Amino acid sequence: MSKATPKLIMFLATALLVAATALAQRDFSTVEIKATKVAGTVWMLTGAGGNIGVSVGEDGVVVIDDQYAPLAPKIEAAVKTISDKPLRFILNTHFHGDHTGSNEYFGKSTTIIAQENVRNRLKSGSSVHGTAYPAAPKAALPVITFDDSLTVHLNGEDVRAIHAPHGHTDGDAMIFFPQSNVVHMGDLLFNGTFPFIDLENGGSVKGVIAGCEKVLASTPDDVKIIPGHGPLADKTVVRKYVEMLKATSAAVAKGLAAGKTADQLKADKVLAEWDEAWGKGFIKSDEWIDTLVADAGKKK
Repeated sequence: MSKATPKLIMFLATALLVAATALAQRDFSTVEIKATKVAGTVWMLTGAGGNIGVSVGEDGVVVIDDQYAPLAPKIEAAVKTISDKPLRFILNTHFHGDHTGSNEYFGKSTTIIAQENVRNRLKSGSSVHGTAYPAAPKAALPVITFDDSLTVHLNGEDVRAIHAPHGHTDGDAMIFFPQSNVVHMGDLLFNGTFPFIDLENGGSVKGVIAGCEKVLASTPDDVKIIPGHGPLADKTVVRKYVEMLKATSAAVAKGLAAGKTADQLKADKVLAEWDEAWGKGFIKSDEWIDTLVADAGKKK
């Protein structure tokens, strides 16, 4: 394991503690859930947390991810402005709370679906870089799980969930809406920023790249892409994102091969070329260096 890993863990643990405290104190009454039509049957909802996908039609509603628990009634109300049909399924792209927080609210009356590792981590509780999260209540757990793929046939849409192994976590799923020509990538895609990759819970940079490249190889050029965070995207965005992931990984790998430490790479500003374009999110350049160094250490 790389010497930089403890620093990365300390940083993220501190950041997550601050985020958890802020979340507890946040006035969610000020959050507005906004609905944007994407294409075909699919809409995107934004509020606080991961972007939500919604497929609507005569057969009912399918929702992809559900943000934080206090927002559940607002999410429900926003969905009802799009369709008056019943909510049939919730699909989780991974287990993090900003994507599964409202599971308990919706799980009491609908069916939750996710990759098997999502259920396992929600059921047992988890630790994200030193911060412990308790086991989720029964109503919040997925009741249908899959290993590699699953399809829900609803509204004339073949909603396909495909596992992206060791991506953002070990339970990531990309959700394809082929008839509408839309993909929800979950946190495999952070549009416009360096990503947070949960190395402790099975994530890897290589896995994120592989997931992105699968989307690029298996969708039409005009596909609409819902990222886990950030504005609606397209394949040009994903290509630039993959280029950044590969280039920054190579820059850090070159420094490590020369015997440099994470602190030396930071002092050398090895990611300066990408900082202005990508370093404005939660993960700054120095933290992204720590992630890349730690990920490299895990592979040894």
